[in-house]
Amino acid sequence: MAKNRIRIGIVGGTGYTGVELLRLLAQHPHCELAAITSRKEAGIGVAEMFPNLRGRVGLKFSDPAQAGLDKCDLVFFATPNGVAMEQARALVGAGARIIDIAADFRIRDIAVWEQWYGVKHLCPELVAEAVYGLPEVNRERIRTARIVANPGCYPTATQLGFLPLVEAGVVDVDHLIADAKSGVSGAGRRPEVHTLLAEASDNFKAYGVPGHRHHPEIVQGLAQAAGRAVNLVFTPHLVPMIRGIHATLYARLTAPADLQVLFEKRFAAEAFVDVLPAGSHPDTRSVRGANICRIAVHQPRGGDIAVVLSVIDNLVKGASGQAVQNMNIMFGFPETAGLEQIALLP
Repeated sequence: MAKNRIRIGIVGGTGYTGVELLRLLAQHPHCELAAITSRKEAGIGVAEMFPNLRGRVGLKFSDPAQAGLDKCDLVFFATPNGVAMEQARALVGAGARIIDIAADFRIRDIAVWEQWYGVKHLCPELVAEAVYGLPEVNRERIRTARIVANPGCYPTATQLGFLPLVEAGVVDVDHLIADAKSGVSGAGRRPEVHTLLAEASDNFKAYGVPGHRHHPEIVQGLAQAAGRAVNLVFTPHLVPMIRGIHATLYARLTAPADLQVLFEKRFAAEAFVDVLPAGSHPDTRSVRGANICRIAVHQPRGGDIAVVLSVIDNLVKGASGQAVQNMNIMFGFPETAGLEQIALLP
């Protein structure tokens, strides 16, 4: 029998994904925020750091050793890569379930993960057990998972855009192209030169062209959908906005298909994927602050190229909102609980 209310612990809630997670959980009808940890900020009130939470979150940051995370029903890791794997074994051993918003459990091939993230994985046996938390693909496995690997932001927008085409077998999966753009919040809250106002404003650039750590995560998911290996060119870009991802996806059609119908049928039962009418062009502001992926599919001039436009808020459907969606599935709550906010406009 599902619990009506669960105790939540958050490890590392001082970044953008952490404050977004707090914003969502503070208004969730089935959650009790029991602890939020930060060694550096221990003793400081959460609302003192994030004034948007004043009157809604009364917790103070606590030292991880004294937070009682092992007594929580669920622990979120809103931490840099490499942190969750240090604590996962002890927490699941104590009966807590885990959602890692970072990348420690996303890539099943440990050697590939270590190549991209540059450290030795500390609990490979838990990687084998962990469920990749893209609900539109792995919903049933998420229900019973002890560890959920929350997808990355670029991988969420890209996989959801390509899925109907790849699953239906109507495109050449050896020549997929993803041209994706992200706002600066995707780089995190830690000060970096490239995200300074004078650097990022009035500027637009590609990065990670030789290789990006989200690439193996995307091809892993698409290969599962295709039932075979896929080849993908993935090029991320930084654009001068705070939130949002826009992925423009290209695939060569190998079989006739009504693309609009294909996408509408694939996502008809999905509360958080919105397939727009034929001819539409989704924009990132239409998803700002909301746990939704808006998609439009085009076949320019009736040719043999499918062009998919996929937009998400990188901090919500691309991170903390999807994490709450996964939590709802894991604990038997309505999947939309705490996630029905309307996007902000303007």
